[in-house]
Amino acid sequence: MGGHVNLLSVVIAAVAAWLFGAVYYTVLGKAWMAAQGKTAESCQAEFAGKSGLAKFTPFVLSFIGALIMGVVIYGILTHSGLWIWHAGIVTGAFCWFGFVLTAITINNAYGGRKVMLTVIDGAHWLGVLVIIGGIIAWMGP
Repeated sequence: MGGHVNLLSVVIAAVAAWLFGAVYYTVLGKAWMAAQGKTAESCQAEFAGKSGLAKFTPFVLSFIGALIMGVVIYGILTHSGLWIWHAGIVTGAFCWFGFVLTAITINNAYGGRKVMLTVIDGAHWLGVLVIIGGIIAWMGP
């Protein structure tokens, strides 16, 4: 990757993507729970039964995942040399379509999960990768 990564762009992109996810799942929380076959009450009971660390682990992992995705998209943009915001958006969308959507779809199909869960989670990850790609490309190397 040319020996360096613009860590500021990666962190800003990860924060933006994480905040997008927080808003997205706040808005679609009920639909997301229904797609999993859960209710607000069952989710609250699960959450209450977790330790303090276990309650926050998914949020921390989401942020770490966004950082890793940012570094990978940074590497792809470095190798392509396309440091313009729309190339970052397209790169994020291609990564989503080729890797994330396919993996979510396959995992949910084998797990017998509802198609709506794939739609909701898939759209979230599309937003995450487009945000990350757009911000990193816009901020440049």
